[in-house]
Amino acid sequence: MKTEAYPPWVVLHIPHDSVFIPEDVRSSFLLPDLELEAELRRMTDHFTQALFAGRRGSAAVIRAPVSRLVVDVERFADDAGEPMAARGMGVLYEVTSHLTPLRDRAPPAEREALLNAWYHPHHDALEAAVAAAVDGYGQCLVIDCHSFPCIALPYERAHPATARPDICIGADDFHTSEALAEAFVTAFSQDGRTVRVNDPFSGAIVPRSRYRRDPRVAAVMVEVNRGLYLNEVDASPLPCFDEAAAWIQRCCQSALRSP
Repeated sequence: MKTEAYPPWVVLHIPHDSVFIPEDVRSSFLLPDLELEAELRRMTDHFTQALFAGRRGSAAVIRAPVSRLVVDVERFADDAGEPMAARGMGVLYEVTSHLTPLRDRAPPAEREALLNAWYHPHHDALEAAVAAAVDGYGQCLVIDCHSFPCIALPYERAHPATARPDICIGADDFHTSEALAEAFVTAFSQDGRTVRVNDPFSGAIVPRSRYRRDPRVAAVMVEVNRGLYLNEVDASPLPCFDEAAAWIQRCCQSALRSP
């Protein structure tokens, strides 16, 4: 079945599908090459741009160009306000997914340089895309596009034997209405898939200037179990990848059409 294009008031936010580590940053990591490659396989939301934005239409796509191991654009810039910083995984990760050393704490000047190079430009682009949608259409929906491993990684503090859903819908108390969350749950459940809300991950991103302030900006996170589309051993797409991508885009479109 042919997929549709997203409406122009949708912003697709894709923060974690890049595996790019700039050469000048590589030296800050403590891992040898093979171990760093393994960590990239574990922590990257592989191919989420292709999964969600195959037919984006006039929707904006805001994608982080570097790996989350360089800078995680979904963390708060100030570790004092970032819950994951207590685990060594604030905006600049200091530990791996297995809670072993990844890099030393960055000196203030290095930290500022990384945020100025990658974090702040990303959020400026997100702010601009949301502003354009609100100014042009009176509304904006940010779809936060992610994937997660079949088996929980140690940093998640979840039991690895716990069964995980096919799809996780992340909701925010202010920016995700019950109707919006239910529309996405219903859309992704139609083919017999298991769907949970805020489990195993929760929340959805909104630009800082509008967070908990602007009801015209809605947000929802869609997390896809990698087992539906990815060989997690080598991070290669499964033969069913195109079918999975078309299904994900159809479900998003179905949710957007709900009253």
